[in-house]
Amino acid sequence: MSKMDNLRAMREAKYAESQKRAGTAPARAKAPVAPPAAAKAATKAVPTAADKAAEATGTDEELCGHRNMSGRTCTREKGHAAKSHRYS
Repeated sequence: MSKMDNLRAMREAKYAESQKRAGTAPARAKAPVAPPAAAKAATKAVPTAADKAAEATGTDEELCGHRNMSGRTCTREKGHAAKSHRYS
């Protein structure tokens, strides 16, 4: 046998072994289902960090909230016309 024939035979043996193992694997339990979205909406709203920041500064305007790669958020007003973001 050539080297390629040996490799092919090993690959076919490995494939047959994995097929045999897959056929005898026990059935897995289904993942738990998340509660419906309506139940989430009915729960009490938890204030977010942006809400707390607005309360602390005394302003009611919403922030842009855009996040950069390091996790900082934009402090400009929501829907700002500026092309760049201000991160803090």
